[in-house]
Amino acid sequence: MCPMSQKRNDQTKNTFSRLKEQERLTRREIILDAAERVFATTPFPEVNMRNIAREAGISAASIYTYFPDQETLFVEAYLRGSQNILKTFKQRTRKSENPLGSLIEAYIDYFTSHDVYFRMMAHFMLYARLNPESLEKLNTMERAVLDYFDTFFENMGYRTNVRFLSHMFFAALNGILISFRKYPGRSEDEVVKHMKRLGDTFAALLRAGVESTCNETRP
Repeated sequence: MCPMSQKRNDQTKNTFSRLKEQERLTRREIILDAAERVFATTPFPEVNMRNIAREAGISAASIYTYFPDQETLFVEAYLRGSQNILKTFKQRTRKSENPLGSLIEAYIDYFTSHDVYFRMMAHFMLYARLNPESLEKLNTMERAVLDYFDTFFENMGYRTNVRFLSHMFFAALNGILISFRKYPGRSEDEVVKHMKRLGDTFAALLRAGVESTCNETRP
């Protein structure tokens, strides 16, 4: 075979391999999207791979090519969402003149526009029981989010009980979303505006807490 023919064959093989890999990644994302929808509406112990395969529009046998069981699938979907959350927070606060307000707004905006992921997260908090390996993966990602909050509050001036503050921040914003996300008799815009007003009030309280702490530590 001449060198040119060999080169064309190699290029064809490489192109085919790239297309196969792209197809595999696309199928994987479709399965993860379907898993989010199922986990968002069904308590974790009641989910099985047939539910997810049906939602994804593929056979139950095919789904095992990508994920060995529903717990692995849940963890991968959860981690994917958490990584996107962190990326969004960093982008929205990096050059903001009001970073705390931007962070709270980003939190509300993200979970409002990713309602399925938020409901999946809520179902996990209420119902999920995972094996130690899966739980450690989720805890590692949760720690990354809380570490980001810690650094954020340290930059604001907090120096003591920072992780406790990060827990309170996380719980308070989730509470706003759970309490008002589906508030009856209000339009989507009205609900989002109300949640952001609550977020602004929360931000003011946090800022006051920072100033109080700083004043207490000044000589």
